[in-house]
Amino acid sequence: MNLPENYIIKMKHLLGGEFDDYLRSFDEKRYYGLRANTLKIEPEELVKKLNFNLEKVRWCEEGFYYSEEERPSKHPYYNAGLFYIQEPSAMSAAEALLPAPGERILDLCAAPGGKSTQIAGKMRGEGLLVSNEIISGRAKILSQNIERMGIANTVVCNETPERLAAFFPSFFDKILVDAPCSGEGMFRKDETAINEWSPEHVKMCAQRQRSILEQAACMLKPGGTLVYSTCTFSEEENEGVIEDFLKEHPAFSIEKAELGRFFAPGRSRTGSPACRIEHTMRLWPHKLAGEGHFIAKLKKAGTLLPDLPDACERRPADSQDARAKKEAGRKKEKKQSDSIGLCRGFLREELGLSEAVFEKFDKGGSFVTFGEQVYWMPRQMIPLEGLKVIRPGLHLGTDKKMRFEPSHALALYLSGETVRQRYEMTGEQAERYLRGETFACDDKLKGWMLLTIEGFSAGFGKAGNGQMKNHYPKGLRKERTLF
Repeated sequence: MNLPENYIIKMKHLLGGEFDDYLRSFDEKRYYGLRANTLKIEPEELVKKLNFNLEKVRWCEEGFYYSEEERPSKHPYYNAGLFYIQEPSAMSAAEALLPAPGERILDLCAAPGGKSTQIAGKMRGEGLLVSNEIISGRAKILSQNIERMGIANTVVCNETPERLAAFFPSFFDKILVDAPCSGEGMFRKDETAINEWSPEHVKMCAQRQRSILEQAACMLKPGGTLVYSTCTFSEEENEGVIEDFLKEHPAFSIEKAELGRFFAPGRSRTGSPACRIEHTMRLWPHKLAGEGHFIAKLKKAGTLLPDLPDACERRPADSQDARAKKEAGRKKEKKQSDSIGLCRGFLREELGLSEAVFEKFDKGGSFVTFGEQVYWMPRQMIPLEGLKVIRPGLHLGTDKKMRFEPSHALALYLSGETVRQRYEMTGEQAERYLRGETFACDDKLKGWMLLTIEGFSAGFGKAGNGQMKNHYPKGLRKERTLF
């Protein structure tokens, strides 16, 4: 491994007698991980169903190591959202956050979605998760991963931290800042990170991290929890950022994250006991089965008060300053009402959606429209006017003028027992379906069907005349899968 000379000097100073052990870790095998999506399957059941050699990740109940030769992304369960492929050390930050059902949570630097989907699994579909990514292309990938995992209560934004802070002052119970960094902890798996490294790049990252953390602090409620993490070893980007933040924000203090005795403590630059940097955590690749990471768990002083119900209600945009706007607003509301009615009618009458799911929809949020698209949005979300939103909740489908077409996102959210119109595919049928082909079925079957593989939803098909028309998205179709 061709490491920069300046980096070697820095790491020798940082690690002392452990440097040779760290250097030898580059010659050892990389670790590959996946995490069970508990919105769809329990970890023990996933282990039984996957024909892989899986070993437990000690700091994540849902996490497992798999062998390099195995290709889990080729398995149908991957497309069905039963698991997420994630580097094992990266599973630690969301564990430190301790997400819970019903909370308002922000994942500020969320792409590609590993930590957001992990948080969502622990929220059990209750509450609000806002997942933000500043780079539009990465925000789309984030949205796709949220969809694949069948998550409903997540809004995906494509905003700067500064603009987001203006919309969400003192709003969130918990915030995760997995800050963009110099990536030193990923050198074993990413040669690009090595080529981009320089002392100047480290300083630039630290400045950016301070700015991001500043905005996150504004969005956290009194009494709330903020977890800051990076995948670098640089003291400037880790303890340095936290020490500076604590000096400027006396309302914050470091909390010890209860993750077991798997990680090394942080290192204080100044030695100031007031900063208690020893309660931060470092993940070293020569000490555990994973790559490099840093975690600091911060608590904001105050009492975490419950949300006021009426403060979370969605408010219509103010269009009452002129008669023309009033009329336009009425027409828009009529169109929205018609599209929502069409959607609800389809779900109940054509798809046979259970009353339990309808009750969950009506209790936890509301149906909204954006053009011809119909979504379910969590009730705790603020009005979207002015925000750059990629995914305003669960995409239900499209108003096709007098008929409704369900979305793939809806299929991945549902399970076989929640709908009347469902069809369990054979292995051969599933292979054809995932390739985008039609297949023969009982000629008594009619209309939209939720297609399942071993009971898990794979997507929608439309039956008629003994054929199942394929509605699997073209961008997801595969030539080969592992059954």
